[in-house]
Amino acid sequence: MLHYCAPRRWTALLVLLAFLLPQICPAPAQAFFFGGVTIKDEKEMGKKFDIMVRSNLPIIEDPEVKQYVDYMLGRLVKTIPPQPFTFNASTILHNSLNAFAVPGGYVYVFTGLIMNLDKEEELAGVLAHELAHVTQRHVASRLQRAQFVTLGSLLLAVAGVAAGGAGGGAMAVGAMGAGQSAMLNYSRMDETEADHIGLQYLIAAGYPPGGMVGGFKVLRQKSWMSGISVPTYLSTHPALGDRINGLQARIQSMPKAVQDRSQDSKRFTRVKALLWARYGDDQAALQRFSGNDGLSRMGRGIVLARQNRINEASQAFDQALKAAPEDPLVLREAGAFHYRKGDMSRADGLLSKAMRLDPNDYMASFFYARMLDETGRQAQAASHYKDVLRHVPEDSEVHEAYARSLGKAGNTPDAYIHMAYSALYSNNKKLAERYFNQAKSMASRTTDKRAFQRLEAAYKERKEIWDKN
Repeated sequence: MLHYCAPRRWTALLVLLAFLLPQICPAPAQAFFFGGVTIKDEKEMGKKFDIMVRSNLPIIEDPEVKQYVDYMLGRLVKTIPPQPFTFNASTILHNSLNAFAVPGGYVYVFTGLIMNLDKEEELAGVLAHELAHVTQRHVASRLQRAQFVTLGSLLLAVAGVAAGGAGGGAMAVGAMGAGQSAMLNYSRMDETEADHIGLQYLIAAGYPPGGMVGGFKVLRQKSWMSGISVPTYLSTHPALGDRINGLQARIQSMPKAVQDRSQDSKRFTRVKALLWARYGDDQAALQRFSGNDGLSRMGRGIVLARQNRINEASQAFDQALKAAPEDPLVLREAGAFHYRKGDMSRADGLLSKAMRLDPNDYMASFFYARMLDETGRQAQAASHYKDVLRHVPEDSEVHEAYARSLGKAGNTPDAYIHMAYSALYSNNKKLAERYFNQAKSMASRTTDKRAFQRLEAAYKERKEIWDKN
């Protein structure tokens, strides 16, 4: 359910966008919204962009991460003016310190951003800034000033900025044409307005106002210390110090009760620890997890398992369970470790307890289903796979595991449907076509008569993009 993201995938996405977007997002007819783009056009543009992102970049589906980012975005969205679309958040596995939002309400957060900030209000400040770019229609104003810029060019520009650094931007400029390169960057006025409106959203959501300033300072410091690329809104214009000073001056004029707000970052710390354990540099991560609390011991166990130091990892998980016997995340990670180690009895007990304590942890359910499969209980596993897919319907790994379980149970028609989904959502065109055709030949024998129709709709949607490549 979680995958490694090679940086070259951004290049692949940019190349794909350069070719596809002029075809799937041609210059629209004149209308009243977003510089000649109707709300319907905007929603379609955002959806297609999201499909391309999900087809080319790994999305974090771990509920500990996904539900937290959804919660943060929802808390902020409640404070903004009514919008003609629903905001959706995704977390991309990439080490860039970045986040961005595109028309249509799609918001993307990079794991590198979460891993390098210190507090929840800092992450909230970055997200509030990005939401302000959308609500203040900064993209719309640029389209209105440059009517020749198509929606395809706009999305290519967004992808270039998201790639980070000069390379991504240069590729986008080259694909768009020099005359349209102004779309790559917001103006200084746009950035200042997004700072101030975003600060309003941050405060309205109940966060400490210093979160935005603190986040900006952390990102600036990280870039100075390590050369890590920083988000476009910090690097495009040189007056970052003036912007920080302006925000601080506004905060100092606020009531003391607002200035002195506090925010519990416990949940942020858990998510950050999980990401560092899974994806951080081994040595840096081990240094982070030198404590004796359950979360630190769990993180250490995950890192040691990544290094194939199984005995040491097992000891670390035992220590984590001793320190935090009722923490569902610790139980889930320990259960998943013992499942991978082949100790199904231990995995059964740990995962069962994790699910009792946190019924919304569909990753625990996923490993529990796999454990049931390994012990010959396919009928019981099926209900857990179905439940997981209700939460993450586009997770290729879950579809593949469920397909294999169905195959073991002798349900070949439904197995091919889920193998087709697995290939589809892992962007394997050749296998997707093969399994789709096999599912089609057996459609009349599926247990759910509408199952193939749903697969066919998803396949046609993705194939539309593939065929243009």
